[in-house]
Amino acid sequence: MMLERVAADKLQLDVFSVFGTNNGLLMAGDTDDARVMTVGWANLGRTWNIPTCIVYVRPERYTYEYMETHEYFSLSVLPMKQHDKVIYCGIHSGRDTDKIKDCDFSLQYGMGDTPLIDTAEWALVCKKLYVQDLSPQGVTDSRVLRSYTQEGWHRMYIGQVVEAYRQKTE
Repeated sequence: MMLERVAADKLQLDVFSVFGTNNGLLMAGDTDDARVMTVGWANLGRTWNIPTCIVYVRPERYTYEYMETHEYFSLSVLPMKQHDKVIYCGIHSGRDTDKIKDCDFSLQYGMGDTPLIDTAEWALVCKKLYVQDLSPQGVTDSRVLRSYTQEGWHRMYIGQVVEAYRQKTE
């Protein structure tokens, strides 16, 4: 399987069923080393009249360091038949195991040598535009606090969608 590059506006995405159900795999790194983690929180749309993808990563996550040190990140959404790999990447830390090897992921590389999972249904490569820490001072609804019982607050990364990919059609 292999991803082909397409215009971002050609992707027909049902984001409300993906995030929170199937979830995405966030990757940061390059051809020398990459990290992957499951994300259930993501936003796709336009920010500052730019096509954007927004992801959220806690500082405790192993991938956080690469999100901080690399200019680009990717988001890959696997088909449901590979959902076990999404779950695996969500419950295991890259500090303890090589998730890319364990899941037998084959990678492709986009702009900035950003890794993508080539068996994804679709994937985006994003260039970081804006980074900000979420904090309890910004909370206006107490339901938000349920996500913060033990670990730290997420950092929000707004990335410009610079490349979009989907599974090649024969």
